[in-house]
Amino acid sequence: MRQLLLLRHAKSSWNDASVPDRERPLNARGRRAVVVMRHAMRDLGLAPDVVLVSTARRTIETLEALEPWDDTPLVEPMDSLYLADPVQLTAALHGVAETVRSVLLIGHNPGMHDLAMTLVGPRAMRGGGEHERALAAGFPTGALAEFVVAGSWWDLREGGGRLVRFLTPQMLEGTGLS
Repeated sequence: MRQLLLLRHAKSSWNDASVPDRERPLNARGRRAVVVMRHAMRDLGLAPDVVLVSTARRTIETLEALEPWDDTPLVEPMDSLYLADPVQLTAALHGVAETVRSVLLIGHNPGMHDLAMTLVGPRAMRGGGEHERALAAGFPTGALAEFVVAGSWWDLREGGGRLVRFLTPQMLEGTGLS
């Protein structure tokens, strides 16, 4: 079994319209939210072997706010993940070495939400539980979806993941996981 963690970048700043989209930094709310998610990930023992991250400033800053790790993962910044669709995200995951047990992918919407919904698959959504319902409602900034994946990274496809949990910074505020 493998673990796939999908993390949408934290909230970014729109204060300066002259800043290109790829260069937008996290805003204060985003920085606070990623700290909440960092604590939750540590409390839950979610520690990836590999991190695939978009090269946008807001995704890199999200990754940096998750550090330091107990065991430092291999980090692969990838231009192809910037505003990637589910096909591009899946292609990146297909390139992960078979020896890797856990991957954290940090990217953007709508691709992250679309990929998560694809992995859950329509059959699971019809009979879905609390996590599936929360995921179906959207994938807000700073949200994390944890999947268990059977088989190899190369076999990853529609319905190929079991959603273990779906967390948002808002859900975590005031819980023991933040």
